[in-house]
Amino acid sequence: MPTSDQLLAELKLLHPKLIDLSLGRIERLLAKLGDPHKHLPPVIHIAGTNGKGSVTAYLKAMIEAAGRRVHVYTSPHLVRFHERIEIAGTGPQGRAAPIGEAELVDILMRTRAVNSGDDITQFEITTAAAFLAFAEHPADVLLLEVGLGGRLDATNVVAEPALTVITPVSMDHAEKLGSTLEKIAAEKAGIVKPGVACVVSQQEERVLDVIRRAAQDAGAPLVVWGEDYDAYEQRGRLIFQKHDHLLDLPLPALVGRHQIVNAGTAVAAALELDCFRIEERAIERGLLAVNWPARMQRLDTGPLPSLLKAGSELWLDGGHNPAAGQNLAQTLADLEERAPKPLYLVVGMMGLKDAAGFLSPFRGLARICVTVPIPGAHEAPFAPDALAAAARGAGLKAEEASDVEAALKRIEALESGPKRIVIAGSLYLAGRVLALQEGVEPQAN
Repeated sequence: MPTSDQLLAELKLLHPKLIDLSLGRIERLLAKLGDPHKHLPPVIHIAGTNGKGSVTAYLKAMIEAAGRRVHVYTSPHLVRFHERIEIAGTGPQGRAAPIGEAELVDILMRTRAVNSGDDITQFEITTAAAFLAFAEHPADVLLLEVGLGGRLDATNVVAEPALTVITPVSMDHAEKLGSTLEKIAAEKAGIVKPGVACVVSQQEERVLDVIRRAAQDAGAPLVVWGEDYDAYEQRGRLIFQKHDHLLDLPLPALVGRHQIVNAGTAVAAALELDCFRIEERAIERGLLAVNWPARMQRLDTGPLPSLLKAGSELWLDGGHNPAAGQNLAQTLADLEERAPKPLYLVVGMMGLKDAAGFLSPFRGLARICVTVPIPGAHEAPFAPDALAAAARGAGLKAEEASDVEAALKRIEALESGPKRIVIAGSLYLAGRVLALQEGVEPQAN
């Protein structure tokens, strides 16, 4: 019996020589599988540049706090591919948990057999396999996160979701989605469906204009941040306002001002669901119980924190585009105001990312940026020297290190007192860090 590692490596070899951006390949495969995507529980389809993972995590926590069963589909994974496919009721207290190895191998083998060697991307064939798993397990809802874009993403074969959500849209993946914000917004808005409500998070006006046109063309009602609902922090609480609701809620467990936007968007989506009702108490519990690794995650124990002297802090964040850099820098500025400590960055990034755009918000905030490689990356990352040059171009002091451990040791040698160190720039780097913390080998993306 093959392992999931072996199967996933084999499925990568089916990648078509020429990528035509369409849904044709996955639709053909799903038809051979018996159309499992037409036999799913009610689907909440979530797209966006930043925040879609956090909004998914909030919704999962709220729905489970309401006593409902939820499947979850996300990407990329951090440590193990299994994280992408969470099956309802398989974890502690009946909560969703990553698919087990035996079942993952089973659905991959069945999907591979039906595909019969046809050209298909790994994301397409594994998405089809995920739909097969979700269709075979009962649940009250499926949280379906878009992989890339929206309009031509493999998840967009679901024709009649219960609800769609578009989180903040910004520049990212321009080489695939378009060179302007409007083009990227049009791809994200491709998940809007006729007659299906779409909850829209905080957006630039030009993005909102694109989404409005898509909704008007589809005949889809919009629930828009700043018009139909709003959320803000007041006296250490999250205040959510809608025409018919005023909720006084606890601040979310995830750190950062941008999490107010993500949490508010999730609350709006939870209240918009027609398939079942989510009470205020479940929303409160979900905000406090939410867990989303590598989003301003504090690392307190393990091999990496042990390299630091007492009093120092180590944080991990997977943000990797200019908007994420602004959010992270704002979060760290807020931390500095409450509990001052010298800030140091450890950064690794994929080669197609806007490194200067991500790093420039840290100018004047970080003492130094130490750049590192990303071993085992699925595409070419920045070489540490090139990334250090980009950091210097963005106005930061920068130097290189051979890996994260070497970077932490170098930072410790620079300053003896307590400090705040943030590892950032890539979800793939974050996955390597978490794998190192857990003492396991990460599974390739």
